[in-house]
Amino acid sequence: MSQAGCSSIGIRGATRVACSCIVLMLPCIALAVDGPGEGPAQGNITITQEEIESGDFSLLELRRIGRMIFSTPLNKLDGYGDGPHDNAEDPTTFGGRPTLQDNGTFLRVNGMDAQICAECHFALSTRDVPVTLGIGGHAGANSNAMFGTLDIDPDDSDGNGFAFFNGRFINPPFLFGVGGVELLGKEMTQDLQDLKQEAFDNPDEVIDLITKGVSFGTIEFTGGAFDFGGVEGLDDDLVVRPFGRKGDNSTTRAFDIGAFQFHLGMQTVEAVGEGTDPDGDGVVNEVRIGAVSALATFNTTLERPVKAGHSKVSKAGKEVFMSIGCADCHIPQLTTNSKFLTFSFPEDELNPFDNIFYEVDLTRKPTGFKSDKNGGVEVPMFSDLKRHDMGPDLEESFGSDLDAFFITAKLWGVADSPPYLHDGRALTLGDAITMHGGEAAVARDNFLALSQDDINKLLSFLLTLRTPESVGSDLDEK
Repeated sequence: MSQAGCSSIGIRGATRVACSCIVLMLPCIALAVDGPGEGPAQGNITITQEEIESGDFSLLELRRIGRMIFSTPLNKLDGYGDGPHDNAEDPTTFGGRPTLQDNGTFLRVNGMDAQICAECHFALSTRDVPVTLGIGGHAGANSNAMFGTLDIDPDDSDGNGFAFFNGRFINPPFLFGVGGVELLGKEMTQDLQDLKQEAFDNPDEVIDLITKGVSFGTIEFTGGAFDFGGVEGLDDDLVVRPFGRKGDNSTTRAFDIGAFQFHLGMQTVEAVGEGTDPDGDGVVNEVRIGAVSALATFNTTLERPVKAGHSKVSKAGKEVFMSIGCADCHIPQLTTNSKFLTFSFPEDELNPFDNIFYEVDLTRKPTGFKSDKNGGVEVPMFSDLKRHDMGPDLEESFGSDLDAFFITAKLWGVADSPPYLHDGRALTLGDAITMHGGEAAVARDNFLALSQDDINKLLSFLLTLRTPESVGSDLDEK
């Protein structure tokens, strides 16, 4: 496999590919020209789901195709953007959004805010000076998504004492290690569905919803119906959704489908159907099923975060972390039952291991998760994959019952990924901790009561949680 018009640039041990024109030299990909020297930037990728399922592509080839999808700036011949703005009653719906100042391309305050996935996922470390880059990383607040916006008051003309914004302001996290996270989420979901069945089989018995040591409350089948009043930290369907600040996507594939529509105005075939053009932009089959599979494979096989720079001080800092209650939600490590991450199409959230068409061994490079003695892998992400009420000071203004609820942030890689919290408002780790509230108020108060020496130990420990030293170098090998 080769690339045309590309050069390799080494960055912090990583290899970034800079391309003015990317064309994968595979028989399934052709560049369709429509205009004087112009054509779809993606080269009209036609890799099919059938080709993937038949084994025509190796994992390395799939990851290379996925990286190309992730890294190529799209244009309107690819299907970028929505078509005519023809629904003034519902301006936030994908497919008919207006553009800013009628520029015909970008909106920014409700999506259509990027041309490429890597615009929001490009930083390997924002703590390094200068910033080091790596495909699949995070970004600063300049890349924040402004979701569901209907009203914004930047000059505080309403006299609120702040700039009102009724939407969500979302800082993009990195994707490193998400393969292990996705497998955990699937296994936890399967456990919870089994517990729901147990409740059905034992009417009037309260069943504890515990998986991987994490409690999601209780469930009971009584009076011929399920009582979900005791469920905590996830929806009543008992599906663990590890992705998104609100914990609203069960897999990276599900996240990608929504991100394509929101950020790029690109409609996937599995969302809108084959040969349809619901956004009216004149392009059909903008993102094919096989392309989404290749992208999901790339995302979930990125390198995982690491631990580095251990010392007696940082070891003592971990003891402080545990003692003040941080680990109650930021659980240092969860373990899977299997080492194989499976991919399904179509996906069934209630049955996450149905319709499997592909699998990868997470213990092998580049993911490189450590094997567990029982056949699974260790995922040291420092999260419980559960939503928690973080209090009124962090509450969003989207108009949802979940405005103050956020999934527990994964702390692996936290040393290299400022700014912090869901919208990047915290510029330091100390800021992030002191802004905790709600269910985290006790741990926050315990932190504030620490001596300066213990605070320094805790911060020293957090600074050992690093992003990978390099990403994607294997993809550039001949």
